[in-house]
Amino acid sequence: MKIIDILILGSGPAALCLASELAKQNLYIKGISTKAPNEKWENTYGIWASELEELGLESLLSHRWSKTVSFFGNGETEKGNIPTNHKYDYGLINQEAFQNELLNKCNGIEWLNDTAKEISEKNNLSEVVCLSGIRLKARLVIDASGHKSNFVKRPAKNAIAQQAAYGIVGKFSSPPVKEDHFVLMDFRPDHLNHQEQLSSPSFLYAMDLGNETFFVEETSLASYPALSQDDLRKRLFIRLKNKGIKVKEVFHEENCLFPMNLPLPFKKQFVLGFGGAASMVHPASGYMIGSLLRRAPLLAEKLAIFLKEPNLSSLELATRGWRVLWPYELTQRHKLYQYGLNRLMSFDESRLRSFFSNFFKLSTKEWVGFLTNTLPLPKLIYVMTKMFINSPLKVKLGMLNIK
Repeated sequence: MKIIDILILGSGPAALCLASELAKQNLYIKGISTKAPNEKWENTYGIWASELEELGLESLLSHRWSKTVSFFGNGETEKGNIPTNHKYDYGLINQEAFQNELLNKCNGIEWLNDTAKEISEKNNLSEVVCLSGIRLKARLVIDASGHKSNFVKRPAKNAIAQQAAYGIVGKFSSPPVKEDHFVLMDFRPDHLNHQEQLSSPSFLYAMDLGNETFFVEETSLASYPALSQDDLRKRLFIRLKNKGIKVKEVFHEENCLFPMNLPLPFKKQFVLGFGGAASMVHPASGYMIGSLLRRAPLLAEKLAIFLKEPNLSSLELATRGWRVLWPYELTQRHKLYQYGLNRLMSFDESRLRSFFSNFFKLSTKEWVGFLTNTLPLPKLIYVMTKMFINSPLKVKLGMLNIK
């Protein structure tokens, strides 16, 4: 049996982003996935256009909006309906083009249609036993199968906050979004009764897709327990009804649920993670695609260098990989984001609207860097401090956990 250099679990965006970079490194790589790598991805992926531009991948956008806005008013006054103009381009990734781009770069990598059942370290190698009974040996196993990984170990945590969303792509009796507009957050609560406003806040994420087609999604940033898909669906339709809008035709339904505050994995373990399995979801925004694309090349290059040392065990290879993936700088930034998320989860709807209204008064470079996790640690500390100082009193008290 030939020893595999790297065995990748999964075939979603995280797996293909990393595999496409590893394919450049002259390594023997295989993948295992219950789904074929060319099986269509279900969910939509939004991203700030600059994140793809900086990587030379802006051609992968199916839609791009320059008219990007949010609403944080109370919905009852004229002022409440005045949008916050972000003046920064947002895009929707062409899933098929993105998937094909990565698959083309993965040329030569074979995916087995199977499921990893057990992974153990024997004689410095990782042995994977599949449900089919197949056994594979690799110098390193990378789990990129998502946040539900059974093989990546991390500290136990009782309350895992999750971002949940329910959305539809379709045609409506009247436009839910202005022509050529993208709405990042519509927090106006005028369609909710008082009791609903006191429960877990949610907002509308919406976009004009052209040809009288729109994508509207009711989103809960993070909560524990998570808002159910049924609750989010009801909220979305109440929101639309309040505007006198009826759904005429549904082309696609979207259901999202993923953790926002998973603890970082242990850095000393013989399975390496990537993507959701490695807690790479941004705790403050829920985004991950940009991070996958930025962090995969360095990890692939370093792993290729580590694998040149024939005596390194799976544990030693994975431990080195974890250090590359989560160096001190990124670890500390992650902790700061998680602290901020924990505080925001305690905010009621009114305080949350006030927070975001103030957040987008930061300079564009500051708020974009915050949401994309590209601010160096000193700058992130500066921005969070500036945000606190400039916040209204009720937001300050909330950040200090004072009711």
